[in-house]
Amino acid sequence: MTKKSFDFKKEYKALYTPGSQPAVIEVPSMNFIMVDGSGDPNDNPDYQEAIELLYGLSYAIKMSDKEDRQPTGYFPYVVPPLEGLWWVADGPFSLTKRDNWRWTSMIRQPDFVTPDFFEWACSKVKVKKPGLTVEKARFETFAEGLCVQVMHIGPYSTEPETVQKMKDYMVQEGLMDKVEAGGKHHEIYLSDPKRTKPERLKTAIRHPVMRSS
Repeated sequence: MTKKSFDFKKEYKALYTPGSQPAVIEVPSMNFIMVDGSGDPNDNPDYQEAIELLYGLSYAIKMSDKEDRQPTGYFPYVVPPLEGLWWVADGPFSLTKRDNWRWTSMIRQPDFVTPDFFEWACSKVKVKKPGLTVEKARFETFAEGLCVQVMHIGPYSTEPETVQKMKDYMVQEGLMDKVEAGGKHHEIYLSDPKRTKPERLKTAIRHPVMRSS
């Protein structure tokens, strides 16, 4: 009997399937493979390479049970969804002005993944996809802490309306949006834009917050 694959989205619904109304959540530390970049992600070769690299490394780790080196504690799992952190170096972050964006694209990794095993995955991808700059990827623990999140349904262009709903909620709850003070706008992509109509896209949006004094 085939062992059922662990699905992070189903097992940690609070993190991946927020409701249509904003809510507070304490986000635990998690391990990610990350790739940094800048500029508008649309028609951006660096962004496309980042996505290909993230999935290449994530699937190398996932399929390691078929290799000669399986990490201690390995279990079958579904590769978690792509996520993105978005911010600017100076001034206020805007969802509509993209040319000055800085970003980190990332995919969560199971706890059994170690820095050494990440390096093993990098060596595998270097051989399989020599055209990718594997050195751009890093393995890092990300601790986000107290956040407000909500599910956005629709095209990315309508996200400002959802973010405004989050901001209104923060005011009501006595919370301050850290994105307005240099924090990072966080998106978790739960739909494939190549297979899903824009009006049906699901994106979890998360902002780090702090309580007003």
